Amino acid sequence: MSVNLENMKYKKVLVVGLGKSGIAASQAMLRLGAEVSIQDSKRVESVDAQLTAFLRGKGVRCYFAQTPPDMGAFDMLILSPGVSPELPFIQEAQEKGAEIIGELEIAYRIGSGNYVAITGTNGKTTTTTLVGEIFKASRRKTYVVGNIGVAVISASIDASAEDWLVTETSSFQLETTRYFKPVVSAILNLTPDHLNRHHTMKAYGEAKAKIFANQRSDGYLVINYDDKECFRLAAGCQAKVVPFSRKSQLDFGAFVKEGRLVIRDEDGSLVDICGADELKIIGSHNLENALAAAAICYFAGIDPQTIADGIRAFNGVEHRIEFCGQVDGVNYYNDSKGTNIDAAVTALRAIEKNVILIAGGDAKGQVFDDFIRQFDGSVKKMILLGRDGHLIAEAADRCGFTDYVTCRDMEACVRKAYELAEPGDTVLLSPACASWDMYTNFEQRGEHFKNCVSRL
Repeated sequence: MSVNLENMKYKKVLVVGLGKSGIAASQAMLRLGAEVSIQDSKRVESVDAQLTAFLRGKGVRCYFAQTPPDMGAFDMLILSPGVSPELPFIQEAQEKGAEIIGELEIAYRIGSGNYVAITGTNGKTTTTTLVGEIFKASRRKTYVVGNIGVAVISASIDASAEDWLVTETSSFQLETTRYFKPVVSAILNLTPDHLNRHHTMKAYGEAKAKIFANQRSDGYLVINYDDKECFRLAAGCQAKVVPFSRKSQLDFGAFVKEGRLVIRDEDGSLVDICGADELKIIGSHNLENALAAAAICYFAGIDPQTIADGIRAFNGVEHRIEFCGQVDGVNYYNDSKGTNIDAAVTALRAIEKNVILIAGGDAKGQVFDDFIRQFDGSVKKMILLGRDGHLIAEAADRCGFTDYVTCRDMEACVRKAYELAEPGDTVLLSPACASWDMYTNFEQRGEHFKNCVSRL
């Protein structure tokens, strides 16, 4: 969809939230000639001084830690994903006639590109990244954008009708869409999440289902057949529903047959993609992600060989069960993104056995007894670090797991893991904790781990 961009000229727009998407939306609206204001809950001294100087130099009114005095003055509010539409000042603006949309919606309106949109509680980033790699290999001009860290509007404003925007979409982004219409949409799974924002699973599912709300018979919805709560969302879909399954063989869609990823097309023909054992990304959840990616790309018109080559070459997303190499018969994986118990358990289940686990950091108030109980024989030894490593140790003691040691820093952890590991073991950094006690972010922690492994 591309609106008459002249319609944005002189529109009075309030951008709410000054993260990546808010900054990009502000810049795009300025390019289109809108009268832009911004609002952010942070105080001005917490905002980058160069950014505020730039915005004010462009005539942008800035409201930090306050709301504009007249919410009836705006034609449109563009919300960043982290901003709830239920905030009183946003509700007031809507009551006074302002249109309330998100950055994804306005990006779709002002651009001409073709959208692939991927959502789900888990696996979005991995699947979006893999699909993006396959699209690029097919020689289509491709932007990988959205919740993955690149604002959609920063690409869409310059995208042509032949370009593709492979877009990771969260429920927060989708709930403020109105006309958004991808060529191919995908819902990977649906489990409880963000209920502090959506309040109920029904509302959360409805937000996810907006991904296909405007699709018609010329579009495709790729959706998880094995996740029944997820698959039920497709009941109201007018697009062609393409199921994927790692457990069942399907009359139509993507599934596993005799150890191979295959797609059964609309004419009943069976299209072979690749062997399940050729995936470099491990775990049953990643097999589902690969099936979804294969279906998305196939029904977007990409040939099977390109899809197969892309899946075989894909090493995973950095810091998410990322293979770092093998030393003396021992595999090393970086899952620094495992900043909570559920994420760390997912990594353990992916590897299954003979794990030397490195864990600890900022516990964020978590209690670790259930974490230890879910080891289920997969963890041989545990190496703890960080401010709250002792909390994991105390939980381990309570649960009868005694094969752990504590180290002072990452270098010592990796060296101790090297000493303890035997051929066939896996050393896994999956901390189940945030990184803020020792690092700026989980990325920095993961890079440090990888550097330590490379020096072995």
